[in-house]
Amino acid sequence: MVKYFLGQSVLRSSWDQVFAAFWQRYPNPYSKHVLTEDIVHREVTPDQKLLSRRLLTKTNRMPRWAERLFPANVAHSVYVLEDSIVDPQNQTMTTFTWNINHARLMEFGLARFKSNVTKTMKGFEYILAKLQGEAPSKTLVETAKEAKEKAKETALAATEKAKDLASKAATKKQQQQQQFV
Repeated sequence: MVKYFLGQSVLRSSWDQVFAAFWQRYPNPYSKHVLTEDIVHREVTPDQKLLSRRLLTKTNRMPRWAERLFPANVAHSVYVLEDSIVDPQNQTMTTFTWNINHARLMEFGLARFKSNVTKTMKGFEYILAKLQGEAPSKTLVETAKEAKEKAKETALAATEKAKDLASKAATKKQQQQQQFV
């Protein structure tokens, strides 16, 4: 089980854009599991670093055995504290996050944690693209919805075309039959 995880990212954007995106990263289509975010504490240190603490509420399925032990509202949500240190002088940002409920009862595996980190980074890149005026890349769900809508439109158009052709064929057949009578 995972107790600690360290990840580093270098983003190819200006410091101002990364800093702004960090505070605007929820909601986004990659992090629909994040339900709420609240700033609990914020202060500027004498050396001009910004310290902040946020409380996030996320959906997070527990193992089935644990779901039977907890009420549904508790079993399907997790509270996460996020501490951040922003150093504008050196243009660095450091964040620490940890679950604050269920932590003593169980730990979640590395695969789940890495999946959440991947979603977080994709969401962060999505917000950066929006801030830079670029069209953010579409999510798989959005692409699938567009394809489904296009397929519906094509099927509807094909149905209408088939009805039109059938109607014309029936009219032509009637005309031919009347000529022989």
